[in-house]
Amino acid sequence: MENKYFVHESSYIDDDVEIGSGTKIWHFCHIQSGARIGDNCSLGQNVNISNHVKIGNRVKIQNNVSVYEGVELEDGVFCGPSCVFTNDLTPRAEFPKGREGYRRTLVKRGASIGANATIVCGVTIGEYAMVAAGAVVTRDVEAYTLAAGVPARAVRKIDVRGDKDGTKNLVYGGILPDP
Repeated sequence: MENKYFVHESSYIDDDVEIGSGTKIWHFCHIQSGARIGDNCSLGQNVNISNHVKIGNRVKIQNNVSVYEGVELEDGVFCGPSCVFTNDLTPRAEFPKGREGYRRTLVKRGASIGANATIVCGVTIGEYAMVAAGAVVTRDVEAYTLAAGVPARAVRKIDVRGDKDGTKNLVYGGILPDP
């Protein structure tokens, strides 16, 4: 039976993985056992999806992103290049905790995470929230909110498209002054 999804020949898919129709998995990816990936997703080069991760429909994960066990991405989430998820607040190579020690991270429907942002485990990023490039998220981000900085803080409310008050004048990451 022919797959209804695409996997580049350089990628590796473990046993017991579900991949939805129309999903594309590009070069050098690894999808680990127990992962569930929805329909019409796109996983860029060098993406790792760890054991038991759940990814919704229409999710776009750019190059060099690892989605570790304990992270869930709902429908329509965007993960920018090289963004980072963690799953253990106090990791020690000599004292591994295993999955019982992982903290859950939830990225809700339509949220976007910018390039090189770090998402510290145990947080929820709300619906249609936006995390700026390079931000470090250490606490929850409310729905329809732009968060930026180190540590990330709420900059302003945004609409479903990421625009400030529907004006399309979003200043990415709060780096530039408002027009």
